[in-house]
Amino acid sequence: MSALDGRDGVTSLDALRARRNELARQVAALTFDLGGLTYEMATRDHYRLDVLSRRAAALQAADAELGEVERLLAAAEDGVVGACRSCGAVHSRGASFCWQCGQPLLAAAAS
Repeated sequence: MSALDGRDGVTSLDALRARRNELARQVAALTFDLGGLTYEMATRDHYRLDVLSRRAAALQAADAELGEVERLLAAAEDGVVGACRSCGAVHSRGASFCWQCGQPLLAAAAS
């Protein structure tokens, strides 16, 4: 049974859409923040690569999650297959590994 079947499907899709909107807002804010931070460091001719790296990593993580949520929403027409047994993140049909924790989603074939 799909994670988006029945009444739970509407709720799950609504939750994914809400998450997509929140992540899009977050990515925009992090992008703006990183650009402003870089500009301020440039005007002072004093770069803190550790600070820039941390901010860029936060942006990259949010952007990766946004991409996965958008992919899941696009695949919702075909149906979301289920959730990761390890962390609970939803995954779409054909996913081999969890986008959130990296755990394999396919059961090992029995010999």
